[in-house]
Amino acid sequence: MQPGEQRDEVEMLSLMLLIRRFEERASQQYQAQKIGGFCHLYIGQEAVVTGAVAAVRDDDYIITAYRDHAHALARGTSADACMAELFGKETGCSRGLGGSMHFFDRKNHMYGGHAIVAAHIPLAVGMAFAIKYRGEDRVTLCFFGDGAINQGAFHEALNLAALYKLPIVFICENNLFAMGTSVKRSTSLKQIVDRAEGYDIPGEIVDGMNYREVRDKIAEVVDSIRKEPHPAFLEARTYRYRGHSMSDPASYRTKEELEKYRLDDPITRLRAQLTREGKLTNEQFDGLDKQAKETVLAAVKFAEESPEPPLNKLYDYTYANLGIEPGRPRPAEPAQERREGAPSPTTN
Repeated sequence: MQPGEQRDEVEMLSLMLLIRRFEERASQQYQAQKIGGFCHLYIGQEAVVTGAVAAVRDDDYIITAYRDHAHALARGTSADACMAELFGKETGCSRGLGGSMHFFDRKNHMYGGHAIVAAHIPLAVGMAFAIKYRGEDRVTLCFFGDGAINQGAFHEALNLAALYKLPIVFICENNLFAMGTSVKRSTSLKQIVDRAEGYDIPGEIVDGMNYREVRDKIAEVVDSIRKEPHPAFLEARTYRYRGHSMSDPASYRTKEELEKYRLDDPITRLRAQLTREGKLTNEQFDGLDKQAKETVLAAVKFAEESPEPPLNKLYDYTYANLGIEPGRPRPAEPAQERREGAPSPTTN
């Protein structure tokens, strides 16, 4: 999206349907043993990333944790490339070497997909530092779960972001459970957003099941950041309808709790809003859903027919190839001129 553009809401509902159908099909393929390793589904949380993407430009940066399929799809990575990555195929968005937790799409400015809880948050701060250092008109969106807020890396990252006044939005997707542990049992604060106050970072709570509320709030925050760089924090209260991962039966919550949140399904909510306003008919919705299902089925076919990564490529991305002979010192890198007004790497 370019400056001044407004994303069409029917188009964004279509994206939410694509994410939902992709995740459902990924679940089926995992059970059919076509997908190996871990697999974390985003079903129920679609309004968060869709609303966030609708509020920023295509050249803004996005980085997230391991529940990352939706973020790649929302950023424009094809369903083919996403499904192929789950299948471990060479045509995947990470060439089949990353799998479910390591989706990556540099062209669309989606920088992961990171498996270690909270480890990507300092990386996000580094990306925001680079934006300010280069004098760019960009913003970084950093997504993470409620379990990440109790990790040391989270606190170190927020402190630096506040000190350097970096253009970053920390988006906590609070789905109420860190794996199988309720946030009420793992976090002393009643409101996660209060974590930001300790670092003098403005924070707000947003209904993560409401596409429009997420979009409007992030758009407001990002507009403020573009005018005068600063960090911000949003606690998006949402809910995942499946377990933490495919191996999790989610026996730590009741059927009644799950059904209560299903009544607040983000796709159903946006559909109802658009229908009331005369922007969507039942026939149009059915057509969007059919298209999403067909796209995902085609992605499965694409993944099944794609080649495996060749074995001689297995170690290509383990270490950087700098052309250095073993035992020889690494050559000094040329100094880069720092832009006037950019933050110093060592001082505030």
